[in-house]
Amino acid sequence: MNCVCISFSLSATEAASLENLRVLYQSDDFIVVDKHWDLRIDSKMWYEKNTVQAQLRHRFPLLADPDTYYGFRFCHQLDFSTSGALCVALNKAAAGRAYRCFKDRTVTKAYIALLRGWVEEENRTINFSIGKTSTEGKTHMMCIEGTEGCENPKACQTELSVLEYGTYDGEPATKVLLEPLTGRTHQLRVHCSAVGHPIVGDFTYSLGVDDAPYRMMLHAHLLRLPLEPHTLQVTAGDPFQPYVDPKWLPQRTLRTAEGAVESLLDSVTAMEEQLEEEKEKKWKEAEEERRKEKKKKAESEEQKRLCQDWLSEWSGE
Repeated sequence: MNCVCISFSLSATEAASLENLRVLYQSDDFIVVDKHWDLRIDSKMWYEKNTVQAQLRHRFPLLADPDTYYGFRFCHQLDFSTSGALCVALNKAAAGRAYRCFKDRTVTKAYIALLRGWVEEENRTINFSIGKTSTEGKTHMMCIEGTEGCENPKACQTELSVLEYGTYDGEPATKVLLEPLTGRTHQLRVHCSAVGHPIVGDFTYSLGVDDAPYRMMLHAHLLRLPLEPHTLQVTAGDPFQPYVDPKWLPQRTLRTAEGAVESLLDSVTAMEEQLEEEKEKKWKEAEEERRKEKKKKAESEEQKRLCQDWLSEWSGE
């Protein structure tokens, strides 16, 4: 049984505060919140009092776990500038279950973003290995393999699907759905920049040039964890709408975010069913091998017994 909750994002002009935490889903084991843009998940700095952790403590003081440093166990990370679905485990066992999903790469995530320019390929796979930048003044950034100062690059893959073409503040822009198939730091931001379509409002990867938008236009729209016994699935709305930010004016729609997500989930479900069938097939094959081994052992024991009986009879003659 899937747990689905849909929210509409906060007003574009409303800054994050302790009171405006938006909860998308809550159970005894998990809380999923719609993280505000330009908000840290947690911080050890005394002067940073407005964080997701602080919001959770303010809203749910009795759920904070004194055995953890922050009081809450965050199952994954979202960048400071990124908004959207963020999962929090409410106990150690739940955190362990979620961790296994992320470790086994069975989690499905999809982001909605506005990119600079009009993306020509409606569907494409972006394959660039990403490493950390060692260049002076850019050590907080990541980069693609081959860039000067790129260290420890690792293979990364992102699926991109165009949703709408339009303009942002009069300049060409494209709304896309991004599915990261790997989990490198800043992966979506680096990949989009590498193909010539940086995310609107990405101050860091525009080297400080794209500073006019009120936020970076990247939003964690879908989060799906195939937990047992029930899958946790949450969507966090689409904040990039003209009634939220009039600077974004869509001109041509190829597909809706809902339709793109439905297609993605159909593929995920089909893959999970195939893996389950393969798992069951292997289990049956293993059972058959065990049955054969057991039968072989029983036959061997019977032969041994008959041999001993024959020897006994022979020695008695």
